[in-house]
Amino acid sequence: MVEIVVEERRGDALARVRLNRPGKRNALTRAMLERLTEIFRELNRRADLRAVILTGTGDEAFCAGTDIAELDGLDEAGALAAAQRGQGTCEAIELCGVPVIAAVNGAAAGGGCELALACHLRVASTHATFSLPELKLGLIPGYGGTQRLARAVGHGRALAAMLAGETLTADEALRLGLVNRVVAPEELLPEAEELADTIAQLAPLAIRACLAAVTRGSRLPLEEGLQLEAELFARLFSTADAREGTRAFLEKRAPLFKGK
Repeated sequence: MVEIVVEERRGDALARVRLNRPGKRNALTRAMLERLTEIFRELNRRADLRAVILTGTGDEAFCAGTDIAELDGLDEAGALAAAQRGQGTCEAIELCGVPVIAAVNGAAAGGGCELALACHLRVASTHATFSLPELKLGLIPGYGGTQRLARAVGHGRALAAMLAGETLTADEALRLGLVNRVVAPEELLPEAEELADTIAQLAPLAIRACLAAVTRGSRLPLEEGLQLEAELFARLFSTADAREGTRAFLEKRAPLFKGK
C-alpha cells in the first residue's frame, strides 16, 4: 500500500496529500516523514498550484502520531535524529509557498497534531480531536509542538493541554483559534476545497509573499519582521499582478491574475 497519496485533477490548481495507513490510524513512519518532506518541497516549486489540502484516509484519524514501534529502543542520538526528521517535515509544510490546508478528519494526536499545526489553515470535522500526549510516554513533543501550539493558543493554554494530557474537541479547538472552521464529516473535504478555491482567486505572488511575511516574520523580532514585510510589499510592485490588481480596482472590474 502506498502510504502517502498525492492526488490532482487535470487542469486543477489544487493538490491533495493524503496519509494512507488507516490500519495504523495513519501513524507516521520514518519513510512517511521523509516522503512528506520531499512532497512539500516539490509542491513549493510548483508555480501552477494555488493550494494544497493535507488529510488522512478514513474517518477515525487524521494522524495518530509517530509509530511508537519506531521509537522503542532509540538512544539519545537516534532520538535527536528522529526529532530533527519530524521537525524538517513540519518545516517543509510551514514554509511551503502554497497555502496548506489541513482537513482534520479525526484524531490528530502527537506528531499528527504537530503536522496540523504546521499547516497554514485548519478545517476540522465535528469528531476531530487534537492532543499532544507525549508526556504520558515520559517524553515531550518533538516535531515542533511545544513551539507551535504555544504560539497558536498562548503559553498557559498550551502548557495546560500538554502537562495534563488533554484532548481538545473540534469545538474547543475552534474557540481557542486552533482551527478556522468546524463542519460535519461529510462536508470536510468540500469545505476545504471551497476555502482553497477562494484563495485561488487571489494573486499567486501576493499569496506567497503573505505566507513568507507571516511564517518567517513570526520567527523574527518585531523590527526585523516589519522590515521583511516592507521588502516583500515593495517587491510586489514590480509584478504585473500588482498593476492588474490596482487597475482592476480603479476600473471597478474583477482582476485577472497570472502569477507574473
